[in-house]
Amino acid sequence: MSHGHTNWHTSAVTEALPTSRITAADVPALQRRTSAVLIGSQILGGLGVAIGIALAPVLAAEVSGSDALSGLAPTASVAGTALLSLPLAALMTSRGRRPGLVLAYLIGAVGASLVVTAAVVGSFPLLLVGMAGFGAGSSANLQARFAAADLAEPDRRGRAISNVVWATTIGSVLGPNISAPAGHVFRGTSVPETAGPFAWAAAIFLLTGAVVAVLLRPDPLLTARALAPQETGTTQQRSLRAGIAAVRASPMARLALVTIAVSHTTMVSIMVMTPVHLGHHGADIQLIGLVISGHIAGMYAFSPIMGWLADRVGRLSVIGLAVGLLCCGAVLAGTSGAGHGRTAAGLFVLGLGWSAGLVAGSALLTDSVPQAARAAVQGLSDLTMNTAAGVGGAVAGVIVSRLSYGWLNTAAACLLLPLAALALRRTLNRRSPVSGKA
Repeated sequence: MSHGHTNWHTSAVTEALPTSRITAADVPALQRRTSAVLIGSQILGGLGVAIGIALAPVLAAEVSGSDALSGLAPTASVAGTALLSLPLAALMTSRGRRPGLVLAYLIGAVGASLVVTAAVVGSFPLLLVGMAGFGAGSSANLQARFAAADLAEPDRRGRAISNVVWATTIGSVLGPNISAPAGHVFRGTSVPETAGPFAWAAAIFLLTGAVVAVLLRPDPLLTARALAPQETGTTQQRSLRAGIAAVRASPMARLALVTIAVSHTTMVSIMVMTPVHLGHHGADIQLIGLVISGHIAGMYAFSPIMGWLADRVGRLSVIGLAVGLLCCGAVLAGTSGAGHGRTAAGLFVLGLGWSAGLVAGSALLTDSVPQAARAAVQGLSDLTMNTAAGVGGAVAGVIVSRLSYGWLNTAAACLLLPLAALALRRTLNRRSPVSGKA
């Protein structure tokens, strides 16, 4: 029997086994299968999110008639992601990863459809409601990184998370570049070209949900619990309250939570207003798409390197790298003026900083709390990061309209100072209990 046939047979048998009959010997094959399914869903899900979000500020400005309100569209998406984090985490805690991911993609499809409807009828409030639902696609993509870590060995969690994050590169980079052609399909119809990409996003989310529903079997979270029943705890120990208590009890978990929230807020605050900034300096839709594609490449394409570094040199070292990269990105973008190349460079470096912060923070968070509380803590993490980023995105529009894009970058860079101080304090006080290198 060939090696390839052996792998296929093992994977097929593992898929067919009920969770209660899976043993530790089955885990490597199951982890490979789970990673492959999550990578496939991330490619599609990333495409669905990126094809719409690239033109969301422009669409919001068209529908509302105000640049000052343009930042509210991506902010509504972030808010939707935040609001859905805890219900999805609760569903995953009780039913597993698969039902939560499928539901998130279905909600995302409905939200994208509402955005198209809002653009047709010219309703800005409906647009915001649709964008909030659209944010469920991002919720699914974020939760998938934790699903990849469910069955991973502790010293490989960074790489397991980063591989799934990396998979988003393909769809996310392609999305902004095909936003304009996707909109052109609706030329001559009642659907504005800037809303056309959301119609495509709805179909992509439906396809992604179907892939997860059919192929993500057996469920990685339920399998991890079945393999370590002594660590899974009771329903009460898996509640949100228990998750909050777990974070309070662990200084490293608190650092991880702050890292993820600050990295995401800094990135989102600058990114959502960059299309408007570029438009004010003469950039067309194609150039805006190219700049955002470069930014997204920075976010995702190099995440395996961040994961490898997080596992090898430690979580705290990579958190320090994240702070440095995010600060450099803010300086480059904030001093770009009408220089589109400098703006693009700043957004690319900003994406690298986000990648380092998300991967290292997510791995450290998983390391630092008991298995029973992980799903709840992970939901709390996504709630925190997206709530903070939602506020940042809303404030960003006001800062740009009243001051400037440069001042926005200055404010975003200032958010990094408390994170840098906290990371330095943890570095001086203690080392990782998992790898000894955090």
